[in-house]
Amino acid sequence: MLIDHRTYRVRPFTLHKQLALFGEHGYPVLRRHIGEPLGIFLPTDGDINSYIHIWVFEDHADRARRRALLDKDPAWHAFLERAAQAAYITHQESRLMVPSDLVAVPWPKIAPLPGHPASEN
Repeated sequence: MLIDHRTYRVRPFTLHKQLALFGEHGYPVLRRHIGEPLGIFLPTDGDINSYIHIWVFEDHADRARRRALLDKDPAWHAFLERAAQAAYITHQESRLMVPSDLVAVPWPKIAPLPGHPASEN
């Protein structure tokens, strides 16, 4: 299991604008190629100009395959262009992590890759 923990920081007073842009143009494309995230979280204190995505993959190879499919999608590049023009995001940090053996976590089922034989069931 591989966890991709992404933190996005935005300019003050733009968090909801960024989330609306992402929700309309980015999230549908990500779901199509990456699958459902474990969650997208908003802070209630601390760095209130940020939000977090947590995605779950089988391993590094699974993540690489899915990201390669995403990168080939023109809709993803259109979203990236919109996001760049809006300039709400000031910083992004991505941390790839693996779970420890200390706590058993009921991880979600990972969506099959588009076009993969398992997705045709």
